[in-house]
Amino acid sequence: MSKFVVAGITQIETIVKVDSIPVGFEPIRSVPESIFTAPGGDAYNETLALKWLGNQVDLLSVVGRNQDLSVFNPGDREVTISTDYILPVLKETPTQVIFYDKERKEQIFEDIKDLRDAEYRMSMVRPMVAECDMVVLSNANFCRSFIPIAKEFRKPIAANIHSFFREKEKYNADFLDAASILYFSDDTITEDPYEFIDSIAKTYGTEIIILGQGANGLILYDRTKDIRVHYNNVKTNDVVNTAGAGNALVSCFLHSYQECHDSATAIKNAMLFASYKVGYMGTSNGFMTADQLEQWRKLIWGEHSQNE
Repeated sequence: MSKFVVAGITQIETIVKVDSIPVGFEPIRSVPESIFTAPGGDAYNETLALKWLGNQVDLLSVVGRNQDLSVFNPGDREVTISTDYILPVLKETPTQVIFYDKERKEQIFEDIKDLRDAEYRMSMVRPMVAECDMVVLSNANFCRSFIPIAKEFRKPIAANIHSFFREKEKYNADFLDAASILYFSDDTITEDPYEFIDSIAKTYGTEIIILGQGANGLILYDRTKDIRVHYNNVKTNDVVNTAGAGNALVSCFLHSYQECHDSATAIKNAMLFASYKVGYMGTSNGFMTADQLEQWRKLIWGEHSQNE
């Protein structure tokens, strides 16, 4: 078990199942079991996933001033998270609407409200960072202030880079330069994936890069092991909805990597974890426990984790 500090976005998400994207016009469409609303966001989802795997996690985030924090711990969920460090400093809580179809295409509408102007109360951050094993950041603007504190205490940083665009690389430079582990989705990356990874690794000296490629799997880069390898997806569940799969993947990777310090072992665990999660609706549902993860590892690869 490891101790993580996770800082980033917490939001309210609505997921809508549609026939196809783009969506055709209809004045009204009534379909049972096609709309799902629940809490989500990179930091919230990662915190839940890490806690399901048995870790200690401090979630540091911001929401709207009138937000009812009890919604982040629904009564029917076994795992609860502390909302003590979710600060109600925004005018409203960020929201997101995700359309998805049977071809696994997604169209996302997001409204981050006044998140770009948010400031976190950093006085309470230092003792938490001092005691943690790793700091996990979203590339939200308020998360920049966590970087110098993590460096001061020599804590490794992992960064989940949301919606990377080359023209906005300068905005992300602080996170790219500070993180030893980077996760990207290829949703907004138009260049050759291997050339993209090589460019990031060369520019920022990153130790580990994970590039999620949706239905096509992922690419893992590890500077120390001198590998840059593609992995196809594995299957544990029928796909219901892929929203949040990247958050699940990176969370389990960090959990496993902290235990075994082997990226190949950790990425296999992460792929299992994410493949199970996509069998559930909602970005914050469908997480395995550590025991379930080990059972699936034995079933799929016939292997035990290296930390046993």
